[in-house]
Amino acid sequence: MRVAVIGLGSMGMGAEKSLIAAGHAVAGVDPRETAWQALVEAGGAEGASTGAELNAPVEAALVLTVNAQQARAALLGEGGILEELTPGAPVMMSATISVADAKALGADLAARGHPMLDAPVSGGPAKAGSGEMTVMAAGPTATFDALQPVLDAVAATVYRISETIGDGATVKIIHQLLAGVHIAAGAEAMALAAKAGIPLETMYDVVTHAAGNSWMFENRMRHVVDGDYTPTSMVDIFVKDLGLVTETGLALKFPLPLATTAYSMFATASAAGHGQLDDSAVIKVFPGIDLPQKR
Repeated sequence: MRVAVIGLGSMGMGAEKSLIAAGHAVAGVDPRETAWQALVEAGGAEGASTGAELNAPVEAALVLTVNAQQARAALLGEGGILEELTPGAPVMMSATISVADAKALGADLAARGHPMLDAPVSGGPAKAGSGEMTVMAAGPTATFDALQPVLDAVAATVYRISETIGDGATVKIIHQLLAGVHIAAGAEAMALAAKAGIPLETMYDVVTHAAGNSWMFENRMRHVVDGDYTPTSMVDIFVKDLGLVTETGLALKFPLPLATTAYSMFATASAAGHGQLDDSAVIKVFPGIDLPQKR
């Protein structure tokens, strides 16, 4: 298929590599010229700053923008890709967005003749690049079928949540609750170790070989031990995602005390100037501790 990847951040660039490896003709769309030029250098068919600037129609679009506003603009706004989609071409919405935004985008695309799969993803850049992402998707069976070649290329596991647009977004938001709380809890534990004078390398080694470990602790607290906050997922991403979590709790009138605390930690880290650092930099909200420096 000729597939457009909209949003060439770390996940988008990984997904385009998987699509190219699977034999698809991949067009990249990103306002950053350096991003879509990198896609072309990696074997992509073409790249452009907007979808309207692509030279040939595309048969499917995979959206991996940062938020719903970017997704809407890239699809339906001025210069959006809508006119470059072939009739009936499906859209795989894989950005982490609210349930309301997923439903609204699905309805607006359907009104223009393009079915949408509400299909958030997880796995990080490495899994995206190896075609091993986890997809938690909702939508009609026909839309799953139309996007099967794309799903085969980018995912190791696809969960068909339901046929209701918005259910995929709900599952991803709940997943992000866990991811954000795990990072925040790991940062708190490592901060306590630092305050107590326990070497962080030792603390990390103990936890990763004991029952308190989690995937997020093992992955993100390694960054703390190394003093390397080069971002793969930024603090500001979790300000957005945990904001969606807390908004969902408010909409359902359901208390989320741990998620609310984690959101406050990430928001504080962002306000302190750490928003563009790796999300493990949330540990920097704790005062009076010495953290390792990158060698």
